[in-house]
Amino acid sequence: MTQTETTGVTGYETQRTDLKPVYRWIFELGAVCLVLFYLHSAGFGSASEQYHIGFYLLVTYVLIGFLYRCRQTSPSDRPSVLDMGLVACSIFTIGYWIVEYPDLATRAGNYNPLDIFVGAIAIVISFEVSRRTVGWALPIIAMIGILYALVGRSMPDAIAHKGFSMRRIIEHSFFNQAGVFGIMANVMATYVILFIFFGAFLEKSGVGQFFINLPMSIAGRSTGGAAKVSVMTSGFFGSVAGSAIANTVATGTFTIPLMKRTGFRPHVAGAVEASASVGGQFLPPVMGAGAFLMAERTGLPYSQIALLSIVPAVLYFLSVWVMVHCEAKKHGLERISAADTPKLFPLLKSGWYYLLPLITLIGMLIAGYTAYKAAFFAILVTIAVSYFRPETRLTPKRIWEAMVSGAKNSLAIGGAVGTIGIIVAVIDLTSLGRIFPELVLDVAGTNKAIAILFLAAASLVLGMGIPVTAAYLITSELAVPILTTPEMGISIIAAHLIIFWLSQDSNITPPVALGAYAGAAIARADPWKTGWACFKFAKLLYIMPLLFAYTHILFTDGTPLEYALSVVSAVVGTIVFSMVTMGYFVRKTHWYEWIMLAVAAFLAYIYNIWTFIIAIVLIAIVYILQKRSEV
Repeated sequence: MTQTETTGVTGYETQRTDLKPVYRWIFELGAVCLVLFYLHSAGFGSASEQYHIGFYLLVTYVLIGFLYRCRQTSPSDRPSVLDMGLVACSIFTIGYWIVEYPDLATRAGNYNPLDIFVGAIAIVISFEVSRRTVGWALPIIAMIGILYALVGRSMPDAIAHKGFSMRRIIEHSFFNQAGVFGIMANVMATYVILFIFFGAFLEKSGVGQFFINLPMSIAGRSTGGAAKVSVMTSGFFGSVAGSAIANTVATGTFTIPLMKRTGFRPHVAGAVEASASVGGQFLPPVMGAGAFLMAERTGLPYSQIALLSIVPAVLYFLSVWVMVHCEAKKHGLERISAADTPKLFPLLKSGWYYLLPLITLIGMLIAGYTAYKAAFFAILVTIAVSYFRPETRLTPKRIWEAMVSGAKNSLAIGGAVGTIGIIVAVIDLTSLGRIFPELVLDVAGTNKAIAILFLAAASLVLGMGIPVTAAYLITSELAVPILTTPEMGISIIAAHLIIFWLSQDSNITPPVALGAYAGAAIARADPWKTGWACFKFAKLLYIMPLLFAYTHILFTDGTPLEYALSVVSAVVGTIVFSMVTMGYFVRKTHWYEWIMLAVAAFLAYIYNIWTFIIAIVLIAIVYILQKRSEV
């Protein structure tokens, strides 16, 4: 199982899987040091900034040099000369930043030639590790950004700026807090990496299998039970996995064949798993890296962001659940056999303790502990729980393997961190974060829907080449100022959630649809058909941002009555919207019934009491029409 984000196969194609023993031991030792350092920081207090962030980037870059080949023709069993050059340059540049950190602060704005030289090399190194792990798209975007910063005076008036020298760009990208060592690196080193480690320990402890058996016992015998098991399993596992693609691969190896055996078409089985796995990015406690980034960007407590995200996440899973139910009813698909379905109470009796790591994590977050402290204790509880059964015990050997796996899983997104920081630094330096909102507002005016449509398109295009977390961070840098203007009137947390949800679309929307393609590979289905089926099942991804903008579903304003009405309306609207998407209610819908249900869904989403009543009446009429035709 892979707990990382990636935007293509580039990183996987260039990974070395057969390192010679001496190089494998060096790699594993570095990986274990990375894990132990951040476990110690989480449990006993973080080191100073220069070591906390610097050590993360240094070890990550070095490990990438060992694990990822420069190109496919490079040796697969040992680092090449170019790889060792990358390792050496990483140690030199980031080590320089760590050692010189106090002096760099005192000579800020008056850096010497060696400082600038080191900064230039570090930027090139950041581009290279990004290219190896997530492909060319991210470095190319960063290089275009640097070019834009250099020639700002020659750009069209709408996006022109005064222009900056290469020296100034290097200073801002490497030494400024907005650059390589900026927010993305800090969030990864402080929060995300610990949850990636947590996922690796869960995998080695056997808890992941329990998260599959539990949904089987609850929903396995219902209509479309295999797909509903997929939805629930992806929710359980995705809430801590941190990556939609990793979730698809980890749970899909079981759920997709199960769906196919009960009659789901291969491309539908792959699409259901991928759609459900995307939902794990919205469901607390982890939410990928999004919740931690939002906490840093908004200044709101992580616990508040996680709490506000529960209802939208549940609505997403409800939507996929209703769609797979309709799919199963429409095609008369089989249920899972009783022999293959574990009983709920015996399962809980024999394995209830497997829930303890997740309960520990959620309980500590609710109690107000920091996310990294909660992750630290959740890992300890996972190790303790593993000893309840001999076959799951995390022996020293398996703990070592879990640490190596966790560190390896962190490298793909870790390789992108420096380049993301450079892009953010360029946006900050050139004031593009001010220019872009003005351009969008000129077109959208005060229309929230049009603005969100523009941002959805921008996020989709950006997400085609870079990890979704990077797409969220970069898009939010440009888009949040648009959505939070007085003309739009959207709260800052709603604006960030809008961008965060939209940033996931490259996982399920062709032509990229990376999560869908991962599901298609397991299902042995047509990737293109799987991608479009995934787009259908995950369609609420595009509805929820509108609810954030127009309703009180986040309870950031309004009265408790307005919030309750918004939630009830959203539940009804989501159920009906899902039926409209599938063209099925009690039976397949006729065109006029479909129109009535579509109008009902729209009216239900509007949180006015009268539109809600009209929606209920329309739903009742269609229900009566369909029940009568069945007689």
